[in-house]
Amino acid sequence: MKILIIFIISTMLSTNCHAITTNLNPLILIPGAGGNQLEARLTSKYKPTSLLCNKLYPLNKDSEGWFRIWFDPSILLAPFTKCFNQRMKLYYQTQLDDYYNNPGVETRITHFGSTKSLLYLHPYLQKITAYMEPLVKALEEIGYRDGANLFGAPYDFRYGLAAEGHQSHVGSKYLEDLKELIESASNSNGGKPVILVSHSLGGLYVQQLLVRNPKSWSQKYIKHFIALASPWGGTVMQMLTFASGNTLGVPLVNPLLVREEQRSSESNMWLLPSPKVFNTKSPLVVTPNVTYSAHDIAEFLKDIGFPEGVLPYTSRILPLVENLVTSTDQVPITCVIGCGVKTPETLLYADGDFDKSPEIVYGDGDGTVNMISLLSFESNKSTYQHLKVIKLQGVSHTGILKDEIALEKIVEEISFINSDISLVSKA
Repeated sequence: MKILIIFIISTMLSTNCHAITTNLNPLILIPGAGGNQLEARLTSKYKPTSLLCNKLYPLNKDSEGWFRIWFDPSILLAPFTKCFNQRMKLYYQTQLDDYYNNPGVETRITHFGSTKSLLYLHPYLQKITAYMEPLVKALEEIGYRDGANLFGAPYDFRYGLAAEGHQSHVGSKYLEDLKELIESASNSNGGKPVILVSHSLGGLYVQQLLVRNPKSWSQKYIKHFIALASPWGGTVMQMLTFASGNTLGVPLVNPLLVREEQRSSESNMWLLPSPKVFNTKSPLVVTPNVTYSAHDIAEFLKDIGFPEGVLPYTSRILPLVENLVTSTDQVPITCVIGCGVKTPETLLYADGDFDKSPEIVYGDGDGTVNMISLLSFESNKSTYQHLKVIKLQGVSHTGILKDEIALEKIVEEISFINSDISLVSKA
C-alpha cells in the first residue's frame, strides 16, 4: 500500500507540476545554530582588544558600516579569530536578567522571510559554505518558490530562550517575528496552513513557539512540523564546547580562542544535556577526581572555570529544558534523524586539564546529537500522539541537508503532507 501511494504522489508531481504548485501548502525553513548569515556594525562604544581589531577591520563594509561577521573566512587566522571572539561574545547582565551584545557591537539578520541567507553562509564561497541550498533546490523541483510559497526565518543564533518569568528579549522577539511570518505566509496562500521545516536548534525554537501559543492558533496556521536532527535534550558535544572549545570542523582554528565566545552563547547553554532526557547516572565527563552526569551541569560549569554560567543555567535554562518534552500535542510532527554515526557519549580528561582535548568514547547518534536526545519525543508518545520518526542510517547532523537519500525522504514527506496522505508507519 505504501509503495502504491508513493507511486501515485510521484506521478502527480512529474505530470502536473503547475497544479501541484498552486496546491502546495506554504513552507517555512528554520535553520540551526550557525545556519544563516549574520551582520555586525561597530559603534563609538566599541573598545578593540588589539590594534588589529580596530573599527577599520574589516575593510569591506557597506555605506552604513555593516559587515558580514558570520561566516567570515578571516577567522581562520589566529589574530582575526580573537577579533571574532570579542565581537561575537554575549554578556549576561545579572540585574537585567538577560543577554546582550558586547558594548559597541550591533548585529542584525538580513533577508528575514526569504531563504537567501540560509542557502550559503558566505555568498562568494558557495561551494564550501552551502547550508540549505541543496534542500531549497529540491523543494524548487516540486514547485516551491522563494517569497511565494517558500520562506526562510533566519535569526541571531547566539541567543536563546529562557524559562517563564525571565527576560529573553532577542529570542522572544524572534518568536514574535516567526509567528507573524507564519500568519503572513498562510494569508498570502489562500489561508492554507504552513509546513514548518526546522534543522537542529531551529526545532527547539519551533517547539517553544507551539508551547507559548494557544492550540487553536497552531491548528489554524500550522499544518505540520518537520524537525530535522533536533537536539531535543541537548548533546554531550556541547559539554566539549564549554570545557575545551569546539572548532565545529573549521580548519586551522585553535578551539581555545573561540571557547570564551562559545561559553557566552545563550543558545549553547540551552543545548547542554538535559537531566530530563539523559540518564542522571550515566557519566558524560570523567576526570581523575570527579565524574559529571547531566544532573551535575552546574558543578561542571564551575569546575571548568566558568562560574558565571551557573546562575543563568540554574535559573533560566534548567527549568526550560526540564519542560521541553511536556507540551501538548498541538500539530502533527515528523522527526527526521540520522543514526549509526559515531557521536561523543563520554569525555575522558585523563589529567583533569580542560584546556586539552579529551579522549572520546563514542555512541550512536548523528555525529553531533546523541540518539537519546534525537528520540526524546518518541519516548514521550503519550504527549505526542501524532508523531512519526524517520531514521536515516549513516546520515550525519549536517549531512541531512545534503545527502541525496535524506533529501529524497524529506521531499517525499512534504509531498505526502501536501497531498493530505498520512503514513503512520516509521521508516
